[in-house]
Amino acid sequence: MPAFHTIDQLEAKGKRVLVRADLNVPMKDGAVTDTARIDQAATTIRDLASKGARVVVLSHFGRPDGKRVESMSLKAILPALSKAVGKAVAFANDCIGPDAETAVGVLKDGDVLLLENTRFHAEEEKNEARFVAALAKLGDAYVNDAFSAAHRAHATTEGLAHRLPAFAGRGMQAELEALGRVLEKPQHPVVAIVGGAKVSSKIAVLENLIAKVDALVIGGGMANTFLKAQGLPIGKSLHEPALLDKAREIMAKAKARDCAIVLPSDGVVAKEFKAMAAAKTLPIAETPDDGMILDIGSDSIAAIAARLETAKTVVWNGPMGAFETPPFDNETNAVARHVAMLTKVGQMVSVAGGGDTLAALAHAGAEDDFTYCSTAGGAFLEWLEGKDLPGVKALAA
Repeated sequence: MPAFHTIDQLEAKGKRVLVRADLNVPMKDGAVTDTARIDQAATTIRDLASKGARVVVLSHFGRPDGKRVESMSLKAILPALSKAVGKAVAFANDCIGPDAETAVGVLKDGDVLLLENTRFHAEEEKNEARFVAALAKLGDAYVNDAFSAAHRAHATTEGLAHRLPAFAGRGMQAELEALGRVLEKPQHPVVAIVGGAKVSSKIAVLENLIAKVDALVIGGGMANTFLKAQGLPIGKSLHEPALLDKAREIMAKAKARDCAIVLPSDGVVAKEFKAMAAAKTLPIAETPDDGMILDIGSDSIAAIAARLETAKTVVWNGPMGAFETPPFDNETNAVARHVAMLTKVGQMVSVAGGGDTLAALAHAGAEDDFTYCSTAGGAFLEWLEGKDLPGVKALAA
């Protein structure tokens, strides 16, 4: 991960500062239903405004495909943004051109302005040079505070960083520092917990992690493919037959790199997948032909807990089972609470990311005790895959 400048190094007073935030928030009946991303962006906006910057906020909203779609106007989030920032936020009906230029031109030190949805212009996603230049006319400095969009090389996430002095906002800074702590300069032993339904969506993640961590705990539906690849019976459990060879290949590479693969030894088995379905705990080797493994058993939970007891660093992506459907949420709950407890007592650094992952940790009541929880979905996953993120690379000092 490259070295980068933060807003602590930005002489903000009197400067027009373009802040790329992620305000792509869920809404219902014209009101914001989850302000997490707005609250995060507000930290950077307040900081800059308090230093006398003229803050100009850029963001996309939805997928208007380069056309003006009134239902995707950022004007609808003004009340929530103003509340989070603690002052009235002005609005411009476009992000470039006369409307934007006039709105920016009347700003005073400490003022905050939100520009209209950048994706109303097709040139945003194309990172088109003239569009970048039109945006750059509006600012003296650029701050990227949208890690969740950093895997996209768009005009406002990558292009502007090459046209103006570029800095990381508070949210971006926190994200990069947290991620650096768990895979780039971690304390060993490092344990990665990877779950989810399918191996196919996590092949690149697994192949990158086995070269960097000391142990890889595989859970959720994807564990079934690895169990089947070892010749164990999994009955009617969800798995991917076409990826059995890939699973064996990953296990062989992990062994060669001295990375332990931790798989379930017992499972909670039911004949149907529904809430409160009749189930029993069995050794994996005794899974019946008409059974489905929907969670792990107490022996597997104990084995994971023992591995975690020795860890100094944990990174988690993907739920560990059908956590939304009791009683098949035991694995996710038990493992999440154990990581949270070990983090809280100072024994480890723990970082988790991905929408489903955070939902699972919230379900377990554990998310507040993790060292850091990333709200970035695609960007977090691509970082786990070892890919360069254009929006991060462009911030290189």
